[in-house]
Amino acid sequence: MMLKSRVTRIERQTPTVVTLFFNWDQKVLPGQFIMVWAPGIGEVPMSLSHTGDEKAITIKSYGPTTEAIIKIREGDYIFFRGPYGKPFTSTENKKLMIGGGSGMASLRPLVDNNSYGLISARTRDEILFSSLFSSNRLKIMTDDGSAGRKGYPVDALKEMDLSPFHIIYVCGPEVMLNSVFQYLKDSGLNVEFSLERNMKCGIGVCDSCSISGFQLCRDGPVFSLSTLREMEEFGRWKLTESGKRVKVGT
Repeated sequence: MMLKSRVTRIERQTPTVVTLFFNWDQKVLPGQFIMVWAPGIGEVPMSLSHTGDEKAITIKSYGPTTEAIIKIREGDYIFFRGPYGKPFTSTENKKLMIGGGSGMASLRPLVDNNSYGLISARTRDEILFSSLFSSNRLKIMTDDGSAGRKGYPVDALKEMDLSPFHIIYVCGPEVMLNSVFQYLKDSGLNVEFSLERNMKCGIGVCDSCSISGFQLCRDGPVFSLSTLREMEEFGRWKLTESGKRVKVGT
């Protein structure tokens, strides 16, 4: 069922990313997503960056549908359906959040006083939600070295003692996710990954989000380290909107 709610306020996070707030009396767990509809253009899956009494999505334009959604103004309607998907496993224990680019939006609802952050982006202007972490609990990596250190999340992980963390959460581009997965896959640590793939229906009908037989919309989008080991296509192949099979990163 398609729902609608007026946008109550808008926050600009970076030059390319905005957060749209709206009211929705529905329980949504961190990691779950909604299908957001731009009338006459299309739908896209969006994790909620705020899951309390006031809901929000944090969005960056990467195509016609997201471009239309990001242009919504305060007082306009946002159209959506959901929530869908398997959420993160929440805990009050010590946790590490590894977020790449807009992937930090999915992790934001998990942040509490026992959270540590490893945030990455291409450049300083694309770093999201770093202010939620105290400086001694935050590492920043940028592709160009304009903020934090130059490099990628896995470079920082190689220098960290990860044993104190009860759980590690990871969300971001699949190339980044795969590099973290390859480093941690035999670690025995408790790690959950939120994957991003093209979705058309969000309810397990179209199969456009399938990876090695797993459907992101129904079996995920959150997967454990052990489940990712079963996905031979993860980090290697994906489907385009037309259904063409292409290499991840293209």
